[in-house]
Amino acid sequence: MAAQFGRRLRRGATTAAVAAAAVAALSASQAPGSPLVASDGDQPTTGAAGSTPSGDGAASGNSPYFTDLPPLNTPNKPGTSVNLPVTGSVESGIPASILAAYKKAQQTVAGTDGACRLPWQLLAAIGKVESGQARGGRVDAQGTTLSPILGPALNGQGFALIKDTDNGAYDGDSTHDRAVGPMQFIPSTWATWGQDGNADGRKDPNNIYDAALAAGRYLCAGSRDLALAADLDRAVLSYNHSDEYLRTVRTWFEYYNRGTHEVPDGTGVLPVESSTGTHPGTGSGTHGSSPSPSPSSSPSGSPSPTPTPTPKPPSKPSPTPSDPGGPGTPTTPTPTPEPTPAPALAAVQNAGTGELTATAGDAFAERIKVLAKSNFGKPLAKVSVTLTVVGDTDAAFDGGKKTVTVATGTDGTVTAPVLKAGEKTGTFTVRATATGTSLPAVTYTAAVTARQADAIARTGSVELTAVAGQTFADVTARATYKGAAAGRVAVTATMITDDEKPAENDKGPYFTDDDGNPVRTFAFTTDADGTLALPKIYADGAAGTYKLRLTTEGGAVVVITLTVEAPAA
Repeated sequence: MAAQFGRRLRRGATTAAVAAAAVAALSASQAPGSPLVASDGDQPTTGAAGSTPSGDGAASGNSPYFTDLPPLNTPNKPGTSVNLPVTGSVESGIPASILAAYKKAQQTVAGTDGACRLPWQLLAAIGKVESGQARGGRVDAQGTTLSPILGPALNGQGFALIKDTDNGAYDGDSTHDRAVGPMQFIPSTWATWGQDGNADGRKDPNNIYDAALAAGRYLCAGSRDLALAADLDRAVLSYNHSDEYLRTVRTWFEYYNRGTHEVPDGTGVLPVESSTGTHPGTGSGTHGSSPSPSPSSSPSGSPSPTPTPTPKPPSKPSPTPSDPGGPGTPTTPTPTPEPTPAPALAAVQNAGTGELTATAGDAFAERIKVLAKSNFGKPLAKVSVTLTVVGDTDAAFDGGKKTVTVATGTDGTVTAPVLKAGEKTGTFTVRATATGTSLPAVTYTAAVTARQADAIARTGSVELTAVAGQTFADVTARATYKGAAAGRVAVTATMITDDEKPAENDKGPYFTDDDGNPVRTFAFTTDADGTLALPKIYADGAAGTYKLRLTTEGGAVVVITLTVEAPAA
């Protein structure tokens, strides 16, 4: 748990009884705290429930939360294979459900944040320190602890003061918060980072699958790469900003990396009593002293009692596991390598986007792709990219959005949501920028073309004959494109001359405009089913045969014959 301390709690600063209780309780209370404190200019983050909180400032490694850890018993040499069901020492065994949850969390995070390179052994190390692997694996078939694992009330009495944030929903305390579950999340932190790791529709900090996944995402916050020693240290310190905590987790991490094995649930090593008291229901590794033998009683009637054996002095606990290569041999600490300079965003580029064309009303088949590159010339993950539709167009991204913000993946690229053309034809641009930077934008040109038809035909078979001065029967037609109805396609109707190269006829049948004036060219649009109903056509001029031509967008043409008869004598 991350109790809110502005300084370390010093043993001896209170009475012996209070100090003993504080140390015992703190041993079970290392977990991510809330609110989160960001570093390097990042802002605190509140993510949507059930999702990975966005932004790089979530778990910054600059938390003000301090705890002193009790020592852990020294484990023996672990087994040499993670695949053997039972091998090695008791201490190196991890309960089956707990181990499965850590590995599942690693796999899930790798699928969405491969650049983090989260190792399950780090989750195991933190789970060991926080709760002794959920009290030795005391969980049900779904991975939920058989009884709640709660840290001490954060009431300011030797601990941080964190007033209730969840109305007791998670920790059963409606006055103050407590750390909850096998990974010891404070309720307000769980509200931000809680996950559903076992797909049961719930986010339960008491479930090892949910808690392990939440811890994994928390450790990966801030674009960390946990394969780098410096990033791993920052991640652990964000969980509990204590050098002693970091050393302890680091040692268990290295220990589990050298080998571990699966043991049945409920048979893992349990936290035991220490010289300062017992854990208040939450272990953070085993620690304590060896029990003293009980005195022997003299046989009844014996003239002289058997001397009472001298009590065996308590063994001195070790804060970290010893080197598995030789019990009692001190481990030479491995120097932390100098951190590699962090890559910085240098540019955003077109990642190979093809031609952006679409028919009015249709979606663009090609999707915009953007590549983010670092100052080392390599792809850069987790870069926020903002794409904006620019220009005189009604085209938009899915949902009618003119602007969307997305983040690059592990390969440094991001694909924009589907772009949909509107009814307005012509060209426009989409601009991609690195969000919040002044780096040059990438522009993409897109074109919207009109709907087309490759065939049009008159519907109906009534002969179109009218006496001069009267009107023709209604004329209808249907346009198609590749055999399917061509809806909302532009069609031009023109009265034409009967020449080798027809032109608009200035005599004969005509339409009328809105003012009732004769016109011999008229523009229409087909209905959604491709049909077209022409307005009234008036018979005029000398008796004879005339031609009406219908031309679609796309070049389909049909010519219809109109016959004007002379009035009766």
